[in-house]
Amino acid sequence: MSELKLNVADGRMAFRPGEEIEVVAQWQLDEQPTSAELHLVWYTHGKGDGDSGVVRTIPFDSPGIAETRRCTLRLPKAPYSFSGKLISLIWVLELIVEPGARTERIDITIAPRGEEIILHQGLASE
Repeated sequence: MSELKLNVADGRMAFRPGEEIEVVAQWQLDEQPTSAELHLVWYTHGKGDGDSGVVRTIPFDSPGIAETRRCTLRLPKAPYSFSGKLISLIWVLELIVEPGARTERIDITIAPRGEEIILHQGLASE
């Protein structure tokens, strides 16, 4: 039975722009992987068409059938994590192992105070 795990080494899930973080990727597979890589991705969710972008890709060289890999990456300075009435921007760390497009994802927050920016808070009701 294949299993993927992904986490931030210090357990935090909220960060400031430009901060450096250590990520731990683990996998145990039934077959030899052909590739394994970590992606840092942002995407929008909400009304209308979604958008996304891969900001960083970290390949893990010569992945074995069962491994734990650590890597350090610097988070971008923008865009910030936010939630609005119509759209939200979400950051994700994503471990992708081939063959089979096995994926493990965790959401993280990137914002100046380390908290998602809420755009609709405090607005008068319509």
